[in-house]
Amino acid sequence: MIRSEHVIELAYLVATALFVLSLKWMSSPTTARRGVRAGEVGMLLAIAGTLLHHEIVDYTWIAIALVLGTIIGVPLGRVQMTAVPQRTALSHAFGALCVTLVGTAEFYLKTPDVPQFMMAVLSLEVILGSLTFTGSLMAAGKLQEVLPQRPITYKGQNLVNLSLLGFTLCIAAFLVYHPEQKYLFPLLVLIPLAFGVMMIIPIGGADMPTVISLLNSYAGLSAAAMGFVLDSKLLIVAGALDGASGLILSINMSKAMNRSFTNVLFGAFGQEQASAAGAEQGRSVKNATAEEAAAILAAANSVVVIPGYGMAVAQAQHKVRELFDALTKRGVDVKFGIHPVAGRIPGHMNVLLAEADIPYDKLLDMDEINGDFPQTDVALVIGANDVTNPAARNDPSSPIYGMPILDVDKARTVMVIKRGMSPGFAGIDNPLYYLDQTLMLFGDARSFVGSLVRELSGS
Repeated sequence: MIRSEHVIELAYLVATALFVLSLKWMSSPTTARRGVRAGEVGMLLAIAGTLLHHEIVDYTWIAIALVLGTIIGVPLGRVQMTAVPQRTALSHAFGALCVTLVGTAEFYLKTPDVPQFMMAVLSLEVILGSLTFTGSLMAAGKLQEVLPQRPITYKGQNLVNLSLLGFTLCIAAFLVYHPEQKYLFPLLVLIPLAFGVMMIIPIGGADMPTVISLLNSYAGLSAAAMGFVLDSKLLIVAGALDGASGLILSINMSKAMNRSFTNVLFGAFGQEQASAAGAEQGRSVKNATAEEAAAILAAANSVVVIPGYGMAVAQAQHKVRELFDALTKRGVDVKFGIHPVAGRIPGHMNVLLAEADIPYDKLLDMDEINGDFPQTDVALVIGANDVTNPAARNDPSSPIYGMPILDVDKARTVMVIKRGMSPGFAGIDNPLYYLDQTLMLFGDARSFVGSLVRELSGS
């Protein structure tokens, strides 16, 4: 006869394998859907296995929690694509809050008989969970624009923040040897909660994609620590996978911006600044109508489309697909240049364009597409600001100097669809807009691309 313990272990084993395969498959657009399904099935098996645990004596509160979670989760899963970054940040916040509450409950249930190693891991769990909870809420608020996107700084801010974190670690170290001093434990929760807020307020909106992936790593590490506390191998593996993947993604994104973690977390990047282009008061831009822009596109042999957050905000991806089809029918070679940090979350542009059924082989990353720009007739920029800013190459005084960018300024003609001349997340002007070969196409991305399609279709 099969014992319930064996069923639970089997469910956990299969769930672990599915989590690993999910990450593997999600690394490629062609297998990403399979990866999502594998992760979903793995989570279902993990929950089912947990519900079979012999220590559960009453399912009432579990049932209530499942119902409440479903009521909250279903609406959160139906957000628009533009809201996925803040939706992801909220998921991190909920997960971190869960870790913090579980860690707190375990401390008060087991003290004073808490082994030193267990107390150390439990402290790490609570500290990471608490700061990730408030940090993720702050990140979601900045992305939703209910909080200021520009950095909020004051003199000595980094020293204050690091001092708070250091003080918390000292308390944790003391509790490892003296867990009976319960009155100190609330500080392990309250100080990191404050630190999470203070960690995010000096970070500008331009760095939110990296911050979100870093918070994802923190959430995963806190879950892995909780796995040690609860003696759950599945939690340890799942948390380690989450933490490691989030850390690797953060490193890759920092490399894509030529920035370090310390600069992202402590550099107050995103303050409104005037660049050399904006300081030249006598300069003006050249604009064009949809009719003029459509004529240029129709006469081109090659076009590279550079999508950015402006496309996401306008929900223009389906119109972009129509433009792709219209140009392709005319024999124009159309490709898409994707910067690693375009949008507000890693892979944001890839997901939007995949949603519109743009062929995967037309989506080229920065390293693949940059060599094509000198031979490109038209580079069409749709709402991308900082990732196309040539000041990153040419202006040592620019805050983004050294950041790898899409070399759109090397194309024969550059057309930029943009609502106005306001700066991007980095808060700096873009010299690209003032170049002789650049035409500004002012308007909402969805409406303007729709006008281009109509002109190209002759209607």
